[in-house]
Amino acid sequence: MSGALADTTAGATAPAALPTETLPILYRDDFLVAVHKPSGLLVHRSVLDFHEERFAVQILRDQIGRRVHPVHRLDKGTSGVLLFALDRETAALASGAFERQEVRKTYLAVVRGHPVGEGLIDHPLTRRFDDAERRPDSEDAPAQGAVTRFHRLATTELPYQVDRYPTSRYALVELSPETGRRHQIRRHLKHISHPIIGDATFGKGRHNRLFAQLFGVSRLLLACTRMQLTHPRSGTALDLSAPLAHDFAHVVDALGWDDAVKSSMRATDATSNTRR
Repeated sequence: MSGALADTTAGATAPAALPTETLPILYRDDFLVAVHKPSGLLVHRSVLDFHEERFAVQILRDQIGRRVHPVHRLDKGTSGVLLFALDRETAALASGAFERQEVRKTYLAVVRGHPVGEGLIDHPLTRRFDDAERRPDSEDAPAQGAVTRFHRLATTELPYQVDRYPTSRYALVELSPETGRRHQIRRHLKHISHPIIGDATFGKGRHNRLFAQLFGVSRLLLACTRMQLTHPRSGTALDLSAPLAHDFAHVVDALGWDDAVKSSMRATDATSNTRR
């Protein structure tokens, strides 16, 4: 009897394992899928984070059961709208729209200090390379044009001395990059002396540590909350939006900036953008 049972189980097919992690889907059709990427997740494998084993490409592929192609990038620490194509031709078409600066992207960031109400950062940036990328033969490559518009949404002054002043100032800023250079927003905000909180590369460690102590949040406080583009296949207008992640929203709530965020979002509910 035990032998028969053993024979039966040996020939059985084990049930397929369910994905252990999923990404919130903001939009999907036959050609594109947009997800809400969390902070701390790489879009794809990088030699700069060789120890990482989680990637948005892999998670989404396992989640929907088909190959996906990222058409743009978000930094590891940035959360928000991330767009994929479901075939190579659509990926090429969509990527072309990004390269031609035909995609409007809106970001929210918490920055150090109180920037002016609104402005345009027009500051060329030298190209940054991953270790795996081929570099030009000459190290004297000219800086590339880079433009970012910003609008200050809210401010606060906290009763903590971090630098030489007895209090510390912070602001919530809406940003619209008109070009797509690597780390553009982070580098541009550093350039105007208002680095993003949580930015370990371009920010200020003392301010980052204060936010970790006060709010329990160590992530980069930068999120892509909205993306507007023309569908590369149908030609229809797409308006994709993502709410702030829970940890980012916690900071916003603690600083009393909820109304400022709501006025910035201006997007239809994410479910109205989703087609199954």
